[in-house]
Amino acid sequence: HVQLVESGGGSVQEGQSLRLSCAISGYATSHYCIAWFRLSPGKEREEVAHIYARNGRSDVSGPVKGRFTASRDNAQNTVYLQMNSLKPDDTAVYSCARVRGVVAVGFVDYWGQGTQVTVS
Repeated sequence: HVQLVESGGGSVQEGQSLRLSCAISGYATSHYCIAWFRLSPGKEREEVAHIYARNGRSDVSGPVKGRFTASRDNAQNTVYLQMNSLKPDDTAVYSCARVRGVVAVGFVDYWGQGTQVTVS
C-alpha cells in the first residue's frame, strides 16, 4: 500500500540548516507530483514546495524561496527538503504528500505523518 514517512526534523537554532526526507513506498516518485506542506499552531496549512512528476522540476513558495530547495532521488524513492537559513517562523510540522493534479490540499490523496521542526 502507499505510504509516506518523513524524517529529519528536530530542534535547531536560527540560521542553521536541516534536511527532511520523505521515504515513499507503494509507488514510484517519478509517477506523481509530491509536495511539502507545513502546519503551525493557529495557522492554515501551507504548501512550501513541490516536485513535478514528469520532469522532476521543483518549485518553492515565496516565503521560503532562496532558503529551501526540494529534490528527489528516484533510485531511493525518496524526496527531500533542504532547509537553510532557518527562522523561528519556519517552526511547524512538515508533511510530504502525494498530489494528483493541482498542488493543493484538496488534491492530496496520501499524507505522511509529519515531522516537527522547531527553530529558536
